[in-house]
Amino acid sequence: MVTGPSGVGKSTLIRRLRDSLPGVAFSISATTRAPRVGEQDGVDYHFLTPARFEELVSEGAFLEHAQVYERRYGTLIDPILSALDAGQSILLDIDLQGARNVRDHYVEVVRARSGVEATAPVLVYVLPPSIAALEQRLIARATDSAEIIATRMAKVEGQLEGVAEFDYLVVNDDLETASAAFTAVFMAELSRAGRRQSWVQKVGEELAGRR
Repeated sequence: MVTGPSGVGKSTLIRRLRDSLPGVAFSISATTRAPRVGEQDGVDYHFLTPARFEELVSEGAFLEHAQVYERRYGTLIDPILSALDAGQSILLDIDLQGARNVRDHYVEVVRARSGVEATAPVLVYVLPPSIAALEQRLIARATDSAEIIATRMAKVEGQLEGVAEFDYLVVNDDLETASAAFTAVFMAELSRAGRRQSWVQKVGEELAGRR
């Protein structure tokens, strides 16, 4: 899971990672906010009406959902289970509240819905080099009004308070350095023996066949 304040560069880091590792799945969040210029439904977000979002909540379709900046966001369960069934790793771009919810309930939900014993999610927090730099990025992005930017900045302190709960911190000061660090975290986690039990089993079988 990838978390960080709006404008910190999460989407850019995720896009770079997926360009270099095309087999990585990405969980497309659902939201009630309107699309920004250039955004596509089903690619950037699942853009839903508040009524449809509420229907999905009632159906238990979300792994987690939350109210963020007067809009609703949620992570759908079925795409995650489909990726796991296909043997893929999956990335979630999610806010602090959602990350906490997924951290606390992910393993339980996957077990209940699919019968599979999932490993605990890995939490990565992307930090700005400074609060002032973050504000300048939001202004330069030119996708939000001054009022919305002020609202986002007012909530940054609350978003940053949970960084100690995360497994990894990536400071997005220089994009190339941050991208390298982000990819390194992902590759290190993929290489853990606990996530490569099929390979451990394969090696054991090959060794047994040579005896």
